[in-house]
Parts: sequence; C-alpha cells; structure tokens
Amino acid sequence: MGAPMAWDPCLVPIEHLEMPGPPRIRVVEILATGTNGGAQEHLFSLMSRLDTAHYDASVVALSAGSAVRKMERNGIAVTVIDEPDDGEAVRALTVHLALIQPDVVHTHMYRADVVGTKAVMALAAGGHRRPYIVSTVHSSRVRSAEDRELIRQLTPQMDQLIAVSKSIEKKIADEHRTGAPVRLIYNGVDLQQYDHQEPCCTLRDEYGMEPGSQIVGVVARLEPEKGHQTLIEAWPNVLRECPDAYLLIVGEGSRRDFLEQWAAAHKVAHRVIFTGRRDDVPAVTAALDVAVLPSWREAQGLSILEAMALSRPVVASDVGGIPEMIEDGVTGLLVDHDNPNALAAAIVRLLKDHAFADLIARAGHDLVHERFCVELMVKAIEGIYDQGARAVRLVESAAS
Repeated sequence: MGAPMAWDPCLVPIEHLEMPGPPRIRVVEILATGTNGGAQEHLFSLMSRLDTAHYDASVVALSAGSAVRKMERNGIAVTVIDEPDDGEAVRALTVHLALIQPDVVHTHMYRADVVGTKAVMALAAGGHRRPYIVSTVHSSRVRSAEDRELIRQLTPQMDQLIAVSKSIEKKIADEHRTGAPVRLIYNGVDLQQYDHQEPCCTLRDEYGMEPGSQIVGVVARLEPEKGHQTLIEAWPNVLRECPDAYLLIVGEGSRRDFLEQWAAAHKVAHRVIFTGRRDDVPAVTAALDVAVLPSWREAQGLSILEAMALSRPVVASDVGGIPEMIEDGVTGLLVDHDNPNALAAAIVRLLKDHAFADLIARAGHDLVHERFCVELMVKAIEGIYDQGARAVRLVESAAS
C-alpha cells in the first residue's frame, strides 16, 4: 500500500447550516468601483466559486470598468449604478435591493460601505426585511478625518467586518471602528490557475528583449502607493551588477507618464518595459525570474501570493500585510519601503544566486498551498453568509 495522502485543508468541504425558508441564500455584492484592483480580483474569485446550489449571488458596481466587463464575460450578473452623487446612488441601490430582497449584502471598499449600508438602512426604514451586512476592508489607505468619522458612525449598522490581514485589523482598531465584530480572512489564490501555469514564451519577442535575458517584474496598478518610483530608482544599481536584466512593469494607472519620464531621467528606459494591461497575468508572472512588489503601503499584496504560487522568488516591501505572507530569507526577501539600495541588493541577490532563489521559491509555493488557497477564503465567507442569512430568516419567521 502507498503512503496515505496528506490532509489538505483546501479540499475539506464546508458543512452548510440548516436554513429556514428557500434553499438558496440570496446575496448581493456591492463593489465601489468597476475598475481593476485587488478588491475586484477578490470578488471575482469569490463569485466564481460560491456554491450555486446554495447561493444566488449577484453584483452591483458603483461604476463601470474592466473588472465589470471581466465578470460579465464569465457569466456573473452585474448591475452598474453609475451615480457619482452618493444620495442618488443610495436611492437607486435601495430600489434594487427592494426588488432582489437579499438575505446578505456584502460591501467591498469605502464607497460601497457607505452607499450599501445607507441603502440597507433605508430599506429597513421603508418596512422591508433588513439583510445581514458584511463589509470586507480591502484597503490600507488612510482617508480624511471626515471620511473616517462617517465610517465610524456607520460601522454599528454593519453585522460583520472582514479584514484581509492583521495589518488591516489594526487599521480598523486604530480608526476606532466599533460596534461590529471583525474577522480575519486572508485573500486566497486560485491554485488551479496558478499552480500548473506555463510561462508566456513570447514575452521576450513581444518587447524586443535579448534572448536569455533575465526578467524582473512587478504586477500592480500604476499608482503612487505601489512604489514603482522606488523600483525604477533601484534599477541602475541592478543593471550595474546584472546588465542583462529587464524590468517589466505590468498594469495600468494614473502614473504611467510620470514613471516613463522617471525611467528616462534615471537613464534606464532602454531596460524598463511598460506592458499596460495584460489579460494573461498568470503566464506573464510565470515567465519572471524575480517578482517584486515595492509598495509604500499594502493591505495584503495578492500579486505576490500569485507569484509564490507559481514558484517565483519574490522581493517585497516590509509594509502592511506583506510580512504576514513572507518570512524574510525563507519564503521571500523583505526590504524597507522606499529604499532603492536595499531593493536593488535583494533583486541582485536572487538574480545571481539561483540556488537560493529556487529554495525560497519552493518555500513560498508550499506556504501558499498551506495557508492561502482561495478555497479557504471562500469557505470562510460562505460560513458568514450562512450564519447571517439564518439569523435574518429566523427574525423574519418570529415576526410572522
């Protein structure tokens, strides 16, 4: 007989609660913006894996964008309420929720928290059944004092907060958001997509890179907090040690023009490639020799988890939730944020010491399998939906 298979927590099915009323729980996910980002990827992963025999789920996005189009292409029902005025958005969403009659409303990002919670309050004030409100806190952004006060006032109206890292748990506490319990649920990686991904074999030809050159890459929105500026500042030092290296910057955002000028100013534009948006990010990531996330702040850093799942060695900033995923020197390399010299040294180390790079790449891959599979994330959220829907239906049954 062969050795028994190791127990895999990702494969353990969830046991759903017994539910009064209809067998399927109706869920409405509310997304603050339909453009691309970590929260949108999180929601796509969640919607793609919810048990459709148990959940009837749909999405409301408060603006259109590439993430909305991706969901629609994959058969996910999306309603866009493109009302820039919060009051108008609340009224439109209240009408929509009265029509859907959800058991659970799940909000993603600040504006969705505000508009979604106010809509549920209006729904209840109008005599409709009040759904259970879940809010996932995705962002490490420090908002204005006015915004923080508003979300503090609304938090007691929420039934459950989800933090995507311990760093976000601390942020919630620091903002004095009380009145709703907080649960830690890490974002997860789709191991079926990332575990056996073939690398993009045309990457060097597409961008005119020399054959056999080494590729360092960052996958992130081109926004200030992602730290691309620091990475470009580090690149002259990397090229002095590894002249065959190219830097691949994957993503779109408001800082592209500035970053292209920054690369030219540092005389590295010939070795820095801006790809814009790519629809084959897993294949591109699999082709990297080193994956980097030089963020100045970060809630968790999903792109680094994806690189680890692909057995790519990673370098990342020691900020936010990133140290919860990476043990320095074991599953990746951590550096101080906004420190070009430290960042360059870490990248050079992995480009030159292939044995060490392979070692931490394997350790990172194993860690993702153990703690960060998407199934663990989905099952944890499904458990919250079950508890919330059951509570809502029991209250409704008692009232009737």
